[in-house]
Amino acid sequence: MTQPGRSAPRSTRFGVLGGTFNPIHVGHLRAAEEVAEALGLGRVLLVPSAKPPHKAGDAADPIAPGGQRLAWIEAACAGNPLLEACDVEIARGGASYTVDTLRTLTERSPERPVFIIGADAFTELGTWREPKQLFALADFAVMTRPGTDGALGDWIPESLRADFDIDPDGAAARHRATGGALHHVPISALDVASSDIRARVREARSIRYLVPEAVRRDIEASGVYAARSERRTSG
Repeated sequence: MTQPGRSAPRSTRFGVLGGTFNPIHVGHLRAAEEVAEALGLGRVLLVPSAKPPHKAGDAADPIAPGGQRLAWIEAACAGNPLLEACDVEIARGGASYTVDTLRTLTERSPERPVFIIGADAFTELGTWREPKQLFALADFAVMTRPGTDGALGDWIPESLRADFDIDPDGAAARHRATGGALHHVPISALDVASSDIRARVREARSIRYLVPEAVRRDIEASGVYAARSERRTSG
């Protein structure tokens, strides 16, 4: 029991939430907060990709430079000891593969990380680099919002389904070979998308309250998502 006047010790378990974060928004932050609370994590690392292998920006809808996206995450996490920007993929450069990131993070920490992923992306895990190795490196938290169809067993990619024993209640599973845990974590329904934020900036509409205020100011000052003619003018 914690003695009066002393706070409970902070868990050393940590989560990893990766993504393009182009840009980071309140939905990302709230998801990280809720998964940390549900699983008792001491911190969540938000890891922006350097060059996402499944996404490619273009002149009309660019991916902001990696250093800029990292700075926005740092600004968004300021004041919250639970959330932390992590530059492991930006510093490494090149295509960002989760298996490489998890290997690096497990070398840095004795704790086994929890990789946080949405149910839609989890169903495509079989197409990722070395998908079976991922469960040797990390536990997984599969996030769903209200109204998501199916259950945890339905979201496991078919090529990996035989590797898991699913709990009777369907809320968790265990990888047979590695012992890695798989958790289903329902989160709040915040209908916020980075693509919509970029579109709003191009159309000179407000993004206030969709992103942290410090991030909003920097996005608008940078002109990175503005219409092409405005980017040329600001440049």
